Amino acid sequence: MIYPHNFEQKIGFDQIRQLLKARCLSTLGEERVDEMAFSDDYQEINRRLEQVVEFVRITQEEEDFPAQYFFDVRPSLKRIRVEGMYLDEQELFDLRRSLETIRDIVRFLQQTDEDEADDMATSPYPALHELAGDILTFPQLIARIDSILDKFGKIKDNASTELLRIRRELASTTGSISRSLNSILRAAQSEGYVDKDVTPTMRDGRLVIPVAPGMKRKIKGIVHDESATGKTVFIEPAEVVEANNRIRELEGEERREIIRILTDFSATVRPQIPAILQSYEFLAKIDFIRAKALFGIEIKGLKPSFENQQIVDWFQAVHPLLQMSLAKHGKKVVPLDITLTREKRILLISGPNAGGKSVCLKTVGLLQYMLQCGMLVSMHERSHAGIFSHIFIDIGDEQSIEDDLSTYSSHLTNMKVMLKSCNGQSLILIDEFGGGTEPQIGGAIAEAVLKRFNLKGTFGVITTHYQNLKHFAEDHEGVVNGAMLYDRHEMRALFQLQIGNPGSSFAVEIARKIGLPEEVIADASEIVGSEYIQSDKYLQDIVRDKRYWETKRQNIRKREKQMEDTIARYEKEIEELERSRKEILKKAKEEAEHLLQESNAKIENTIRTIKEAQAEKERTRTARQELTDFKEQVEKLDKAALEEKIARKMEQLREKQERKKDKKAKQQQKASEPQPVPKVRPIEAGDYVRIKGQTSVGQVMDINGKNAVVMFGLMKTNVKTERLERTDAPKAAPLSNKTTFVSSETQDRMYEKKLNFKQDLDVRGMRGDEAIQAVTYFIDDAILVGVSRVRILHGTGSGILRTLIRQYLATVPGVAHFQDEHVQFGGAGITVVDLK
Repeated sequence: MIYPHNFEQKIGFDQIRQLLKARCLSTLGEERVDEMAFSDDYQEINRRLEQVVEFVRITQEEEDFPAQYFFDVRPSLKRIRVEGMYLDEQELFDLRRSLETIRDIVRFLQQTDEDEADDMATSPYPALHELAGDILTFPQLIARIDSILDKFGKIKDNASTELLRIRRELASTTGSISRSLNSILRAAQSEGYVDKDVTPTMRDGRLVIPVAPGMKRKIKGIVHDESATGKTVFIEPAEVVEANNRIRELEGEERREIIRILTDFSATVRPQIPAILQSYEFLAKIDFIRAKALFGIEIKGLKPSFENQQIVDWFQAVHPLLQMSLAKHGKKVVPLDITLTREKRILLISGPNAGGKSVCLKTVGLLQYMLQCGMLVSMHERSHAGIFSHIFIDIGDEQSIEDDLSTYSSHLTNMKVMLKSCNGQSLILIDEFGGGTEPQIGGAIAEAVLKRFNLKGTFGVITTHYQNLKHFAEDHEGVVNGAMLYDRHEMRALFQLQIGNPGSSFAVEIARKIGLPEEVIADASEIVGSEYIQSDKYLQDIVRDKRYWETKRQNIRKREKQMEDTIARYEKEIEELERSRKEILKKAKEEAEHLLQESNAKIENTIRTIKEAQAEKERTRTARQELTDFKEQVEKLDKAALEEKIARKMEQLREKQERKKDKKAKQQQKASEPQPVPKVRPIEAGDYVRIKGQTSVGQVMDINGKNAVVMFGLMKTNVKTERLERTDAPKAAPLSNKTTFVSSETQDRMYEKKLNFKQDLDVRGMRGDEAIQAVTYFIDDAILVGVSRVRILHGTGSGILRTLIRQYLATVPGVAHFQDEHVQFGGAGITVVDLK
């Protein structure tokens, strides 16, 4: 039961119907939209919802669903029930195409999973599969129509033997007339009776020749017509009059034969009309379900957890019409979280005017009604929804001059109906409960009515400003207070529902914001009493505190999520470290194996040398033993060096992580403390420097702003001064003919740097100066570790970043060549740099 009669208009469902109609393909579906009604049958509602959910999947996942020909030919089929009536060509063509659509839809919905056994096969769309289960598709009827109509919907020449004969004779006669007319026309043109560019034309179904009025006597025949200007007359030559008459006769025979063919076909169809109409009811259902699915997709609707009991446990519920309206202006709806259970059945919402109370009430009414009409609803997927046998609403001004009803009288009339009809399976929606009359008696009557609602176990959402109703909710089981939140500092509604505490009307604050004189506000406060004002203030404080702790709780959840992300990131870094360790171990083993192979080669060469020298066997055995000892010593040495190198690498990685943590902690600790600024002498030309974290010492040749030109050995490079640190001049190496000695520590550092060096640099998204700085460091490191080729990823975009980078590369002495990457691997978005 739905009350009152204009229930749909009050909650906005009449607009939903119009939106659904706009998404239908034919009047078939539109009629179903008009017939759509509220249901309290759980199985029926669940079946309807499943059908829409499955069609949403079809819309989103399938591309070949047949939805091209939804023609409503039911009126034509009902007309030909009368003996002698027939379908015309267009009606027959629409019947053929729509029957084909029905056939294709049934085939689509009756398909089953191919990977399952025949006796276990299931449909991917079970609810729609059941809907299409016993629908007839009339393949023989389609074949019969195909024998009559061509692909353009016109009667075929061979639809009957007689029609074929008539059309052949018609074509032959027309050709004969055309040849005669052309002959007569050429003769008239040669005599100058007719202009050179004139051609035969058709008048009243007869082929004629256009002639100037002064020349009409020159051609024997019948004048059929003249032009609007009177400058042309249309003459049918006497030679073709008989042929034209024959054409008229043949055309009449053709029409009669076509009518006979269509009448015969209609007589064949007549006994099958009831079954065909049943198939069109199926097509109407599909059109209707499709419209609901499309609307559901548009409003981001879904089927919540639907239960056969009375419950409202919704999360992020949204009024679909309000959502669509605000979306046009780039705004979003504040979602609604609401819960009604057996223990807390009636929600009493209070709060300021224009705070969203009525929207909240309408949202509950509209979504529940949509759900029980078999439509998807806009709320979060973890929501739970139930079913109600009755929905009552009392909202808006129902004054009636005809019925002599005031606003309050209409409210009382609605209350009377609700009290008489409601029960534990009812949902009542009342706006401004008790309003419209003197507040004291109005509040008392409202409290008495609310008490009866509660005793009957009714579910409901009620909005009010009355304090006595708020106290009633606090003191009675089954009724719970709720508040629409309001920002007291910014004086604006937040449109958020909070269940558990009553809300303040913020009457004093709103009056003060509007600019009502302070003495008026003071008088009003004195009239109502300090106790009322204090209680209202306490309500505001409670709401404020609850919002504060709710914000705190959300922040804690956010921090917990950040901690979880941090832990996950550290675990990933540990995995990376372990993977790096395994890679280092693998590479070290490969190097050790290579060294052993070289040692084996050395041993074999030594033995071969001994044999070639024809040494004694004992001497050979001794040499072999010495070399075996050498091999074992190398293996032990390599293994120890390998383990030491791996341990050193892991320790360096751990130290790097610790340094990051310490650096971050120190930065946070020192952020608020004033730090002494050390007086550091800036780097000048002639100073010996090294890049921070490296050992190579170079001399500053020149300072250009924040850049320094530094000579490292025989290589000159540009380096940011902030990356340099002053150091002592390198000690002069003693002159010697021997190869320059490089310490093992330096070798290890260079090996580590080369091992960790990545040959790709990504500067996409950087500003120009940032990108140039990154490229400078990258090219310097590449030259230092001896890499021959590197790649710089800068993207295509407007090409500015690419141009800046290449201008810089052209000035670097260590760059031999640079070019675009191969188009297969990135093209102009990547620069490949070859180093000297």
